[in-house]
Amino acid sequence: MARKYPVYKGLQKPLIFKGFKGKFIYWGLGFLLAGLVLGALTMSLINMWLGALVLIGCIVGGLLFTAGKQKGGLHAKSRLTGINIINHYGRKNTL
Repeated sequence: MARKYPVYKGLQKPLIFKGFKGKFIYWGLGFLLAGLVLGALTMSLINMWLGALVLIGCIVGGLLFTAGKQKGGLHAKSRLTGINIINHYGRKNTL
């Protein structure tokens, strides 16, 4: 006889890992991998110390950029200020 277990579906919330939510997990992972690759290339081609600086700079800078973008929300929306007037020719005038 098979047992039935309740399935937890996450209540339609985005996935959270180490403070990053949803798509920003992938952004952070991308910056981490890019930093490792660029740091390794710089270490092998130019200088070990410069490569270490590039590695740390790319990873820390990318994660700070990702955290900053995450504060704007999961969906990028443009917030227009002012009054937009659309004339008959399709051009926008902003007051």
